[in-house]
Amino acid sequence: MTIGTIDLRFGDPSATAPTWTAVERQLAEAELYWLTTVRADGRPHVTPLVGVWHDAAFAFCTGVGEQKHVNLATSPLVAVTTGTPTWTDGTDLVIEGRAERVLGRDALAPLAAAWRSKYGADWAWEAGDETFTSEHGDRPWVYVVRPAKVIAFGKDPHSQTTYRP
Repeated sequence: MTIGTIDLRFGDPSATAPTWTAVERQLAEAELYWLTTVRADGRPHVTPLVGVWHDAAFAFCTGVGEQKHVNLATSPLVAVTTGTPTWTDGTDLVIEGRAERVLGRDALAPLAAAWRSKYGADWAWEAGDETFTSEHGDRPWVYVVRPAKVIAFGKDPHSQTTYRP
């Protein structure tokens, strides 16, 4: 995903597409994201969460039994959003893709390190064989979303740019 296609139907004709580097930087630096999953009956479920942009994918975790965990058992299709709650400043981003569970200590260890680096002691995960672990006994499942599509919504000037693999 290196070149974005700007959709002139949804913005100012003078707008230019943000670089993929700028989009990835924003995905990496965001502190809060919103995850949309789909319930078994088709209704959406949206929840705020923390996560990391690592190795060209968004990673998040969830406890067994949480609504997003239950939903992912039915459908792995998700949308992840982040941005700024303003009309004329910043860029909002949407990642569309499929959540895939991460298993194995070798795959989980770099993600746990990324969480610790980004969020500090509040999210000091360790890598287990199948889950993250913590000193509090938490054992959340970890998922990555490799983007099928990323949409950047610029606000000054308004624009919509789509990036695909």
